[in-house]
Amino acid sequence: MTQNIGNHPPGPGQQPPYGMYPPPKPRLSDRANSFWLRVTEGMQLNQLWTQFRTDAKSSYRLYSKEVDSTRMAGMGPSDHFFSVARQFFWAIIEKLTPARRVLLLIAIALVVLPGGEWTFHTKSETVKVIAFDFHFYGGLLMFALLILEVADRVVMKRDLQIAKEIQTWLLPANPPKIPGLEVAFTTRPANTVAGDYYDVFARPQTEPGSETFLIAIADVAGKSIPAAMLMATFQASLKTLSSTHSSLTVLVSRMNRYACGNSQNGRRFTTAFIAEYDPASRRLTYVNAGHNDPILRRQAGVIERLGTGGLPLGIMEDAIYQSSEVTIQAGDWLRIFTDGVIEAENRYRQEYSEQRFITMLHAGVMLAPAMLLNTVMVDLDRFVGDAPQHDDITCMLLRAT
Repeated sequence: MTQNIGNHPPGPGQQPPYGMYPPPKPRLSDRANSFWLRVTEGMQLNQLWTQFRTDAKSSYRLYSKEVDSTRMAGMGPSDHFFSVARQFFWAIIEKLTPARRVLLLIAIALVVLPGGEWTFHTKSETVKVIAFDFHFYGGLLMFALLILEVADRVVMKRDLQIAKEIQTWLLPANPPKIPGLEVAFTTRPANTVAGDYYDVFARPQTEPGSETFLIAIADVAGKSIPAAMLMATFQASLKTLSSTHSSLTVLVSRMNRYACGNSQNGRRFTTAFIAEYDPASRRLTYVNAGHNDPILRRQAGVIERLGTGGLPLGIMEDAIYQSSEVTIQAGDWLRIFTDGVIEAENRYRQEYSEQRFITMLHAGVMLAPAMLLNTVMVDLDRFVGDAPQHDDITCMLLRAT
């Protein structure tokens, strides 16, 4: 009987020991498929096309904000076209740093220029021809510019991800247990971070058995990082000021004075709905600071709107705020939301509308708040389709039991 020792190859009819030879190389088709899956992250062609259209529309909106496409009187079609093209060109190039602008202009010039040849004679009368492919070098510069922009995007994406994680810590993951009240909430930022804020938390007790809960939803004007930073200041001021034993109107007035110091002369204002719920008496005291009126649906189906309050926070330092009070009975529903819900648009620029929102709420009164909220969000997604999200979406549902 023949036995293989060491790394000697096996004899005829014998199997090689396990691990003796490297595994066979993958086929070219397998490697191509693996490469494609890595590039597309498993997305189908229709999904890639939808994502490309969304990105293209978003980029066009970014640049077109600085383009005046109005045709002046007496301007011909060709002059109007070149005027819009020139504005669009500057809207793009001014987004780059000066050094990258020069790099882009050189790259465009090399791409546009035709290839050339240099012909010269040597001392031995030998003709030498040196060909220059300007297109190649133009493409190379474009690729270098792409690498620089991608590097910036990666750094920004990492910073945004950190900001998103911090913002997640500021928002409650689950609602607290409130006697006689079921709560559900959700938020969906238009960008990585949002300017919407929501919270439900117990306010410090003034005496045993007098625990109340603050319910808040706010919408900072704008989106992304600036709005998210102001949202963080709103959260900090609310948590700090709510620890003092003061009425709701005094609390909101103090928050308004604080907001005015960070609002850039009223340009960065915040709409907010802040309420205090007393489980013992079922009374809800609220102040609406320029926010969308929350909808109170009574058990019998009657709709009430909670609009008493005043100006958005951060506009006028000495603004006066009024409060109002309602009693929440078993079977009543309270819906608090930001304008991103009812103003969500589909591809035909039609809004989701408050009426459709109310219809969904009427149809789901037998569901638990979390289930009804999920149903509303599914209906909203179905309505919007593949249209881009223009604003942050936040919604809170409360049901009295």
